[in-house]
Amino acid sequence: MTNSQGPMNQAINLRSKFGLFSEHWAPRVIAQMNDYQFKLVRLQGEFVWHKHNDTDETFLVIEGSMVIEFTDRVVELNRGEMIVVRRGEAHRPFAEYECQVMIIEPAGVANTGDTGGDLTAENDVWV
Repeated sequence: MTNSQGPMNQAINLRSKFGLFSEHWAPRVIAQMNDYQFKLVRLQGEFVWHKHNDTDETFLVIEGSMVIEFTDRVVELNRGEMIVVRRGEAHRPFAEYECQVMIIEPAGVANTGDTGGDLTAENDVWV
């Protein structure tokens, strides 16, 4: 069974999906549930400070480690760990070495939130 974006009710292999792209900071959609998209992204280096005024955002580390800087703290995430960043909370992801992450957020959310700039990725790119 498929919808307009991809397969439904079928297993999705994260490792094989990560094998389909190599760009950093360019989320790729692998599934959609109602209005929420499941996106895979490769992180390396420093991202921009930004926030999402209208939605929370979940980061789930699949492989590697990363940190998310907030204005008042730094949270380290390792493989198998996740965090929900609350709407309106300024944050900046960082990964010293490549880190593979799943982001869960509503469709249409810009990866750079309210900041924009060169690292803004195209939305709704499926793999």
